[in-house]
Amino acid sequence: MVFRLSIIEAIALNEMKDRLFLSLNAYKDILPLSKTARILIKPNLNANMNALTGNTTDLRLLAAVVEYLKTRGYKDITIGEGTNSGYYRNNISVIARLKVDALAEYYGVKVIDLNYSEPVYIDFEDGIKAGVAREVVEADFMINMPKLKTHFEVGMSVCMKNLMGCLVGQENKKKTHLSLAANILNINKKIKPDLHIVDAVISMEGLGPTRGTPVKTGTIFIGTDPYLIDLICARFASFDYKKVRTLAEAEKRGIIDADYHRFVKEFKIEKVFCFAPPKAGPLAGFIHSPKRQKYFLAVRNTAFFTYLASTKWFGYLLFISGLRQDNFIEEEMEFDGLSFDINKCSNGCVKCREYCPVGFNLPKEFDKDKCIECLYCYLVCPVKAIGFEGDLGFMGEQLRQYDEITRKVT
Repeated sequence: MVFRLSIIEAIALNEMKDRLFLSLNAYKDILPLSKTARILIKPNLNANMNALTGNTTDLRLLAAVVEYLKTRGYKDITIGEGTNSGYYRNNISVIARLKVDALAEYYGVKVIDLNYSEPVYIDFEDGIKAGVAREVVEADFMINMPKLKTHFEVGMSVCMKNLMGCLVGQENKKKTHLSLAANILNINKKIKPDLHIVDAVISMEGLGPTRGTPVKTGTIFIGTDPYLIDLICARFASFDYKKVRTLAEAEKRGIIDADYHRFVKEFKIEKVFCFAPPKAGPLAGFIHSPKRQKYFLAVRNTAFFTYLASTKWFGYLLFISGLRQDNFIEEEMEFDGLSFDINKCSNGCVKCREYCPVGFNLPKEFDKDKCIECLYCYLVCPVKAIGFEGDLGFMGEQLRQYDEITRKVT
């Protein structure tokens, strides 16, 4: 068996682009011959917490991949994701809140919420069928772009887990949880991305996928085999792969064999981290145990519980109890601009420039009309020399949880 795997280190935008372009040239033999081929990029947009928290795919990496494809002459590029069912249920567009739609417009590519796609049905456990987005099935070339993070239900979320976002709407996503690890593998059996690019620039440890702690890991993994990459990422994070439920299931099915383990053991990794495990609180840990989860699901899927979960007071109760990782806030952000206090900006760190997805020469150059309003520069400035003008809305929750952390970790 021939494995293809590349690892690059990058933090700043320019080094990310330069090194990614060079590495992707090693995979140009698998790219479509036709420049009008339908290319689908599937990021991880799990919640409205941005990449700096370790939650979602970095817009800079997404921009770099789009730029690479455009320089190769490809004309039909779509960014597609079926975001977390809770946001879908609450009519909140994570794609818009993370400014993925603004990034797509900036680069002249398409974006689609796969939750609203026409379903194509695949087999799940126990004779159940679930619908995946037709755009995923019919793409000529698919790039999977997960975020490396811990996950309190499966242990770790990387390539395999990210394909849950290909499922259409809440009705299909909740079917996965009836046999979570097995059904994630069933998705991967039918949906086989041509290339995987893992965002481990800022990863997440602890209580992922939404309430963990960001870790500056400065790494990007590129390859063609999701099982291999997930194994490598487990080693990178010093995780016992047997405790990652998707990897354990893949080994049980005979997909991961001695050749995989031999390659992972012998492959040279320059940096290895020791991620804190995704330990849930007592109540969430008890309910979400694989032995008991099906009973919780039976209750959660009733009309009465669905109604309760849609109310603000009960939803917040679920959030503070740890049973729900996300706090669904209705208020949108109103962006009126950014201010730059040059007197505070005296250390010349140019971190704002390094984190701008569209490459503004900050703090000198700022064009409000071309700004995609992602707030990366505002969130990483260590001296708070960049001010926000407007109403933060939902972004206030990210600041409450992560403001001081992200300014330090980035």
